[in-house]
Amino acid sequence: MNIILVPNNLAKPRTLSSFHVRVILVGFVVLACLVTAVLLSEKNNIKRQAAQLEKSINLSQMNLDAYAKQIGGLQARIMRLDAQNKRLVKLAGIETEKKVAKNIDLKPVETLSALGIGGPLVNTAPMTEPDLQAAIAELAIAVGHRDEYMNFVEADVLQSSVLKEMLPNITPVSSAYRSSGYGWRIDPIRGGKAFHEGLDFSAVRGASIYAAGDGIVTTAGRTHNYGKLVKVNHGSGLETRYAHASKLLVKIGERVVKGQVIALVGSSGRSTGPHLHYEIRLNGRSLDPRKYLRN
Repeated sequence: MNIILVPNNLAKPRTLSSFHVRVILVGFVVLACLVTAVLLSEKNNIKRQAAQLEKSINLSQMNLDAYAKQIGGLQARIMRLDAQNKRLVKLAGIETEKKVAKNIDLKPVETLSALGIGGPLVNTAPMTEPDLQAAIAELAIAVGHRDEYMNFVEADVLQSSVLKEMLPNITPVSSAYRSSGYGWRIDPIRGGKAFHEGLDFSAVRGASIYAAGDGIVTTAGRTHNYGKLVKVNHGSGLETRYAHASKLLVKIGERVVKGQVIALVGSSGRSTGPHLHYEIRLNGRSLDPRKYLRN
Protein backbone atom coordinates (compact mmCIF):
# COMPACT_ATOMS: atom_id res chain seq x y z
CA MET A 1 0.00 0.00 0.00
CA ASN A 2 1.31 3.47 -0.90
CA ILE A 3 0.09 6.79 0.53
CA ILE A 4 0.60 9.82 -1.66
CA LEU A 5 0.96 13.22 0.00
CA VAL A 6 0.75 16.36 -2.05
CA PRO A 7 2.02 19.43 -0.16
CA ASN A 8 0.59 22.84 -1.15
CA ASN A 9 4.04 24.28 -1.84
CA LEU A 10 5.15 21.42 -4.07
CA ALA A 11 3.82 20.58 -7.44
CA LYS A 12 5.31 17.10 -7.28
CA PRO A 13 3.62 14.56 -4.97
CA ARG A 14 5.60 12.49 -2.39
CA THR A 15 4.98 8.84 -1.69
CA LEU A 16 5.25 7.01 1.72
CA SER A 17 6.02 3.36 1.42
CA SER A 18 4.46 0.68 3.60
CA PHE A 19 7.72 0.53 5.57
CA HIS A 20 7.45 4.17 6.48
CA VAL A 21 3.83 3.70 7.48
CA ARG A 22 4.81 0.80 9.78
CA VAL A 23 7.57 2.89 11.35
CA ILE A 24 5.10 5.70 12.09
CA LEU A 25 2.56 3.28 13.54
CA VAL A 26 5.23 1.64 15.70
CA GLY A 27 6.30 5.06 16.90
CA PHE A 28 2.73 5.89 17.93
CA VAL A 29 2.43 2.55 19.73
CA VAL A 30 5.73 3.06 21.55
CA LEU A 31 4.72 6.59 22.54
CA ALA A 32 1.37 5.31 23.82
CA CYS A 33 3.13 2.59 25.81
CA LEU A 34 5.52 5.13 27.35
CA VAL A 35 2.68 7.45 28.34
CA THR A 36 0.77 4.51 29.81
CA ALA A 37 3.86 3.35 31.73
CA VAL A 38 4.43 6.84 33.14
CA LEU A 39 0.77 7.13 34.21
CA LEU A 40 0.83 3.68 35.83
CA SER A 41 4.09 4.48 37.62
CA GLU A 42 2.67 7.74 38.93
CA LYS A 43 -0.49 5.94 40.05
CA ASN A 44 1.60 3.34 41.88
CA ASN A 45 3.65 6.10 43.53
CA ILE A 46 0.46 7.78 44.71
CA LYS A 47 -0.79 4.47 46.09
CA ARG A 48 2.52 3.88 47.91
CA GLN A 49 2.51 7.39 49.35
CA ALA A 50 -1.10 6.96 50.47
CA ALA A 51 -0.21 3.64 52.10
CA GLN A 52 2.81 5.17 53.84
CA LEU A 53 0.69 8.09 55.03
CA GLU A 54 -1.96 5.73 56.37
CA LYS A 55 0.76 3.69 58.07
CA SER A 56 2.23 6.84 59.65
CA ILE A 57 -1.20 7.93 60.85
CA ASN A 58 -1.86 4.49 62.33
CA LEU A 59 1.58 4.47 63.95
CA SER A 60 1.00 7.95 65.40
CA GLN A 61 -2.33 6.84 66.84
CA MET A 62 -0.68 3.72 68.26
CA ASN A 63 1.93 5.95 69.91
CA LEU A 64 -0.80 8.21 71.33
CA ASP A 65 -2.64 5.17 72.68
CA ALA A 66 0.58 3.82 74.20
CA TYR A 67 1.30 7.16 75.90
CA ALA A 68 -2.30 7.29 77.13
CA LYS A 69 -1.91 3.88 78.76
CA GLN A 70 1.34 4.96 80.41
CA ILE A 71 -0.31 8.09 81.76
CA GLY A 72 -3.18 5.97 83.01
CA GLY A 73 -0.66 3.82 84.83
CA LEU A 74 0.89 6.93 86.39
CA GLN A 75 -2.54 8.06 87.51
CA ALA A 76 -3.07 4.72 89.25
CA ARG A 77 0.32 5.05 90.96
CA ILE A 78 -0.61 8.54 92.18
CA MET A 79 -3.78 7.13 93.72
CA ARG A 80 -1.77 4.42 95.51
CA LEU A 81 0.76 6.99 96.74
CA ASP A 82 -2.09 9.17 98.05
CA ALA A 83 -3.36 6.27 100.13
CA GLN A 84 0.14 5.43 101.36
CA ASN A 85 0.85 9.07 102.26
CA LYS A 86 -2.30 9.26 104.35
CA ARG A 87 -1.28 6.12 106.25
CA LEU A 88 2.21 7.49 106.89
CA VAL A 89 0.86 10.83 108.10
CA LYS A 90 -1.47 9.02 110.48
CA LEU A 91 1.34 6.78 111.77
CA ALA A 92 3.63 9.79 112.29
CA GLY A 93 0.93 11.48 114.34
CA ILE A 94 1.35 14.88 112.66
CA GLU A 95 -1.24 17.45 111.68
CA THR A 96 0.00 18.06 108.13
CA GLU A 97 -3.23 17.13 106.38
CA LYS A 98 -5.25 19.64 108.41
CA LYS A 99 -2.66 22.37 107.82
CA VAL A 100 -2.50 22.07 104.05
CA ALA A 101 -5.99 20.88 103.15
CA LYS A 102 -7.14 24.43 102.38
CA ASN A 103 -4.12 25.31 100.23
CA ILE A 104 -3.22 22.14 98.31
CA ASP A 105 -5.64 20.31 96.03
CA LEU A 106 -5.12 16.54 96.37
CA LYS A 107 -8.25 15.43 94.54
CA PRO A 108 -7.83 12.48 92.12
CA VAL A 109 -6.82 13.20 88.52
CA GLU A 110 -10.07 13.24 86.52
CA THR A 111 -9.09 13.76 82.87
CA LEU A 112 -7.98 10.21 82.15
CA SER A 113 -10.89 8.71 84.04
CA ALA A 114 -13.29 10.70 81.88
CA LEU A 115 -11.56 9.40 78.75
CA GLY A 116 -11.73 5.81 79.93
CA ILE A 117 -7.98 5.36 80.09
CA GLY A 118 -6.23 3.36 82.76
CA GLY A 119 -8.76 0.58 83.24
CA PRO A 120 -8.84 -2.96 81.85
CA LEU A 121 -10.98 -1.86 78.86
CA VAL A 122 -9.53 -0.04 75.87
CA ASN A 123 -11.14 3.30 75.12
CA THR A 124 -13.43 2.97 72.08
CA ALA A 125 -12.77 6.53 70.91
CA PRO A 126 -9.10 7.10 69.94
CA MET A 127 -7.28 9.59 72.11
CA THR A 128 -6.28 12.71 70.18
CA GLU A 129 -3.13 14.76 70.65
CA PRO A 130 -5.05 17.63 72.40
CA ASP A 131 -6.57 15.02 74.75
CA LEU A 132 -3.10 13.73 75.57
CA GLN A 133 -1.72 17.23 76.12
CA ALA A 134 -4.61 18.06 78.47
CA ALA A 135 -4.06 14.82 80.41
CA ILE A 136 -0.32 15.49 80.74
CA ALA A 137 -0.99 19.06 81.94
CA GLU A 138 -3.44 17.82 84.58
CA LEU A 139 -1.05 15.10 85.67
CA ALA A 140 1.79 17.62 86.02
CA ILE A 141 -0.39 19.85 88.21
CA ALA A 142 -1.41 16.87 90.35
CA VAL A 143 2.20 15.78 90.82
CA GLY A 144 3.17 19.34 91.76
CA HIS A 145 0.46 19.46 94.43
CA ARG A 146 1.59 16.16 95.89
CA ASP A 147 5.22 17.26 95.86
CA GLU A 148 4.26 20.34 97.86
CA TYR A 149 2.19 18.18 100.22
CA MET A 150 5.15 15.88 100.88
CA ASN A 151 7.35 18.91 101.57
CA PHE A 152 4.94 19.81 104.37
CA VAL A 153 4.99 16.23 105.65
CA GLU A 154 8.79 16.13 105.60
CA ALA A 155 9.05 19.48 107.36
CA ASP A 156 6.64 18.38 110.09
CA VAL A 157 8.53 15.13 110.62
CA LEU A 158 11.91 16.89 110.83
CA GLN A 159 10.62 19.58 113.16
CA SER A 160 9.25 16.98 115.54
CA SER A 161 12.29 14.68 115.32
CA VAL A 162 15.61 14.60 117.18
CA LEU A 163 16.99 16.92 114.46
CA LYS A 164 14.70 19.82 115.37
CA GLU A 165 17.43 21.61 117.36
CA MET A 166 19.83 21.40 114.40
CA LEU A 167 17.43 22.78 111.79
CA PRO A 168 18.56 26.03 110.15
CA ASN A 169 15.49 28.19 110.71
CA ILE A 170 16.33 31.91 110.65
CA THR A 171 16.09 34.18 107.62
CA PRO A 172 19.60 34.46 106.14
CA VAL A 173 19.21 38.15 105.15
CA SER A 174 17.32 41.10 106.59
CA SER A 175 14.76 40.98 103.79
CA ALA A 176 11.25 39.59 103.88
CA TYR A 177 10.76 39.66 100.11
CA ARG A 178 11.67 36.54 98.15
CA SER A 179 12.17 37.27 94.45
CA SER A 180 12.02 33.63 93.37
CA GLY A 181 10.58 30.68 95.27
CA TYR A 182 11.35 27.00 95.55
CA GLY A 183 10.12 24.73 92.74
CA TRP A 184 9.52 24.89 88.98
CA ARG A 185 9.94 28.27 87.31
CA ILE A 186 11.00 29.91 84.03
CA ASP A 187 14.78 30.19 84.08
CA PRO A 188 15.69 33.93 84.05
CA ILE A 189 18.73 33.39 81.81
CA ARG A 190 17.83 30.63 79.33
CA GLY A 191 14.08 31.12 79.45
CA GLY A 192 13.16 27.40 79.67
CA LYS A 193 11.40 25.62 82.51
CA ALA A 194 13.80 24.63 85.31
CA PHE A 195 13.59 23.48 88.92
CA HIS A 196 14.76 26.08 91.43
CA GLU A 197 16.25 24.29 94.45
CA GLY A 198 16.25 27.22 96.85
CA LEU A 199 14.92 30.69 97.64
CA ASP A 200 16.14 33.95 96.14
CA PHE A 201 16.12 36.93 98.49
CA SER A 202 16.33 40.35 96.87
CA ALA A 203 18.78 42.53 98.79
CA VAL A 204 21.17 45.39 98.12
CA ARG A 205 24.76 44.64 97.24
CA GLY A 206 26.87 44.39 100.39
CA ALA A 207 23.99 43.44 102.73
CA SER A 208 24.89 40.94 105.46
CA ILE A 209 24.27 37.21 104.97
CA TYR A 210 23.67 35.29 108.23
CA ALA A 211 24.24 31.62 109.04
CA ALA A 212 20.80 30.05 109.45
CA GLY A 213 22.11 27.60 112.06
CA ASP A 214 25.18 26.40 113.93
CA GLY A 215 27.67 24.39 111.90
CA ILE A 216 31.02 23.94 110.20
CA VAL A 217 31.97 25.70 106.94
CA THR A 218 32.72 23.06 104.28
CA THR A 219 32.97 25.35 101.24
CA ALA A 220 34.03 28.99 100.95
CA GLY A 221 35.06 29.93 97.43
CA ARG A 222 34.00 30.67 93.86
CA THR A 223 32.06 28.23 91.65
CA HIS A 224 30.77 28.59 88.07
CA ASN A 225 27.00 28.65 88.72
CA TYR A 226 26.78 29.68 92.38
CA GLY A 227 29.48 32.35 92.15
CA LYS A 228 31.04 33.06 95.56
CA LEU A 229 29.53 30.34 97.74
CA VAL A 230 29.47 29.31 101.40
CA LYS A 231 28.30 25.84 102.48
CA VAL A 232 27.65 25.09 106.15
CA ASN A 233 27.30 21.54 107.49
CA HIS A 234 24.87 21.40 110.42
CA GLY A 235 25.30 17.68 111.15
CA SER A 236 23.16 14.58 110.44
CA GLY A 237 23.22 15.31 106.70
CA LEU A 238 21.82 18.86 107.01
CA GLU A 239 23.52 21.56 104.94
CA THR A 240 22.79 25.17 103.94
CA ARG A 241 24.16 27.00 100.91
CA TYR A 242 24.58 30.78 100.45
CA ALA A 243 25.32 31.77 96.84
CA HIS A 244 26.17 34.75 94.58
CA ALA A 245 27.96 36.64 97.38
CA SER A 246 30.19 39.65 96.71
CA LYS A 247 32.53 38.85 99.61
CA LEU A 248 33.10 35.80 101.85
CA LEU A 249 33.81 36.36 105.55
CA VAL A 250 34.52 32.77 106.65
CA LYS A 251 36.95 30.00 105.73
CA ILE A 252 36.72 26.24 105.25
CA GLY A 253 36.74 24.43 108.61
CA GLU A 254 35.57 27.45 110.57
CA ARG A 255 32.79 26.92 113.11
CA VAL A 256 29.88 29.36 112.81
CA VAL A 257 26.88 30.04 115.03
CA LYS A 258 23.30 30.87 114.14
CA GLY A 259 22.99 34.53 113.17
CA GLN A 260 26.72 35.06 112.46
CA VAL A 261 27.54 37.17 109.38
CA ILE A 262 29.31 34.83 106.96
CA ALA A 263 29.23 36.77 103.65
CA LEU A 264 27.89 39.86 101.85
CA VAL A 265 25.18 39.92 99.17
CA GLY A 266 26.38 40.21 95.57
CA SER A 267 25.69 39.03 92.03
CA SER A 268 28.56 36.66 91.29
CA GLY A 269 28.19 33.52 89.19
CA ARG A 270 25.03 32.77 87.22
CA SER A 271 23.03 35.77 88.40
CA THR A 272 21.02 38.64 86.90
CA GLY A 273 21.32 41.05 89.84
CA PRO A 274 22.22 41.38 93.54
CA HIS A 275 20.45 38.74 95.64
CA LEU A 276 21.04 35.76 97.92
CA HIS A 277 20.28 32.27 96.65
CA TYR A 278 19.68 30.14 99.75
CA GLU A 279 19.31 26.35 99.92
CA ILE A 280 18.70 23.72 102.61
CA ARG A 281 19.73 20.15 101.82
CA LEU A 282 19.29 16.86 103.66
CA ASN A 283 21.73 14.16 102.53
CA GLY A 284 22.26 16.06 99.29
CA ARG A 285 18.56 16.46 98.44
CA SER A 286 17.07 19.94 98.42
CA LEU A 287 14.31 20.88 100.88
CA ASP A 288 11.86 23.75 100.59
CA PRO A 289 13.39 26.46 102.82
CA ARG A 290 10.00 28.15 103.30
CA LYS A 291 8.92 25.29 105.56
CA TYR A 292 11.78 25.95 108.03
CA LEU A 293 12.00 29.74 108.32
CA ARG A 294 10.76 31.20 111.61
CA ASN A 295 11.23 34.85 110.70
